[in-house]
Amino acid sequence: MTHRFSRSRWFAALLLLLVSALLVACGSTEPAAAPAPAAPAAPADTPSAGEGEEEEEEEETPAEPADPAAPAPAADGPVQRLAFGGGPVGGVFQVYADALSLIINEGVPSIDLTAEGTGGSAENLRSVNSGERDFGIVYAGDVALGAQGVLPEDPTQYTNVMPVAPLYGGVIHLVVSQSSGIETVADLPGKRIALGNAGSGAALSAERFFTHMGLMEQVQVEYLGYSQAAAAMGDGQLDGFWILAGFPNSSVTEASTYTDIRLIDVYNPGMEQGFFDAFPFYSQRALTGGAYPGNPDDVPSFQDTALWVANMDVPEDVVYNALRVVYLEGGLDRLVTTHPSAEEMTLEVGITGIANKLHPGAVRFWEEQGVTVPDELK
Repeated sequence: MTHRFSRSRWFAALLLLLVSALLVACGSTEPAAAPAPAAPAAPADTPSAGEGEEEEEEEETPAEPADPAAPAPAADGPVQRLAFGGGPVGGVFQVYADALSLIINEGVPSIDLTAEGTGGSAENLRSVNSGERDFGIVYAGDVALGAQGVLPEDPTQYTNVMPVAPLYGGVIHLVVSQSSGIETVADLPGKRIALGNAGSGAALSAERFFTHMGLMEQVQVEYLGYSQAAAAMGDGQLDGFWILAGFPNSSVTEASTYTDIRLIDVYNPGMEQGFFDAFPFYSQRALTGGAYPGNPDDVPSFQDTALWVANMDVPEDVVYNALRVVYLEGGLDRLVTTHPSAEEMTLEVGITGIANKLHPGAVRFWEEQGVTVPDELK
């Protein structure tokens, strides 16, 4: 029994020795170091300047250099949306307003200029004066009389309208059908004559002329646009119509396709009655012979100057840059292809025909071109 017990103890001791050896073998590898405690967070209002942040900044992709060929941003900031008052459809005013707006929009990126159809000179005078429109085309006579507050049945003084440049001479045409029997101004009493759209520059000039000549109450007056009047005369509903427009005028040519026409001398009767003494902003101008079918000879007439005008609050730089684009950067060539009367627009003509104070942007432009601007126009 003693022998069996000794073997058991010996076996147990051997087993214990093996377990101890195994534990020593497993403990030969050093335990991993415990992670270091995190550094306390920096206060929220203290900028971090850790090494990792600096490395992150160094790894950022540098910005691309500016392209020198790219267009510079507009100097005037956001695009300015402006309105340009033109005239009736088919009229020269609207042709000019459309063309000028396109030229200025393409040449001055900071401007979005829209040409708007209107009744013509008188409406443009009023809407530009009120600021409803920024630019417009108004006859010099209406600008001058409007500033004085002596327009017919309108005592308002339109002093916020400032000329920018002369465009062309608006020439008076008194066009009649040969069948009407009208050969001179003296033949007008009792005849049906269209004076243009009500409130237009044409209508105002006709009313001015007919009133001064004592004819206003003797003529059967209609108010129609040029194309309408040409067609009505062709249908025998009118004896004639009055036009104040650039020369030549398409509506006169149109009228000649409906009926035989005659152009009436309005200059000499006006001279005899002192019309040009009363309204000195008008000047003599002939309707050149051969411009219209059936009228081979020059016919004496007179003209008013169509002016490009601006509201006084339009920024100086806007007016100045618009003039540069039109006069110095190819705009005139485009205008001439649009209407031949634009041949009258040259730097040499300058501010001829302007009798009211110019917009400051126009003063700056014209003086840079060597044009003398009288003190009373500044």
